[in-house]
Amino acid sequence: MIGSFLKPATVPRLCEDDPLPPEDRVVRASLALDDLYRVHGPRLLRYFSRRADRQDAGDLVHESFVRFANSDACREQTIECPEAYLNQIATNLLRDRAKSAVQRSLASHVAADDVPLAGPDLVAALEARDKLNRLQTALMRLKPKTREIFLAHRLDGLSYKQIAERSGLSVKGVEWHMTKAIDHLDRVLRR
Repeated sequence: MIGSFLKPATVPRLCEDDPLPPEDRVVRASLALDDLYRVHGPRLLRYFSRRADRQDAGDLVHESFVRFANSDACREQTIECPEAYLNQIATNLLRDRAKSAVQRSLASHVAADDVPLAGPDLVAALEARDKLNRLQTALMRLKPKTREIFLAHRLDGLSYKQIAERSGLSVKGVEWHMTKAIDHLDRVLRR
């Protein structure tokens, strides 16, 4: 439907006997990308606003179009359905963000046995108690299913697969709930 987006727009010279190309195939790269952004940008913004932090939605839309413009498929062939291609890029972006959030969480996880107990330092004890209260309040604000999945993984030590079998969700569904819980707790604890 739309021609290659990164190749310079060159219109080959036609001889008298050559058939004319379809008009939608001879499109300048920058104009085609601008048109795509104008048509699909608002839809992607709504998509990301529902699935990620609203403040990051604009950046995710921009990143989607950057990936689209830099993709090998755009350089090497005509993309017949750019909307579907953009949808797949958007899904992959969210999946990549979720994986990196889980990795960051796992990297910063410290076992409760490894945390030194608060000693006679009363300020540290009060800060620790305050942090526990904020964490408990944040856990209670999670949706029940998300909280249940988070606690099953973090407290009971169940794997995502075991939780998925128990709850009737897919492993991806469990990952989604864990990502939501981790993001929420991270925001609360950073305050």
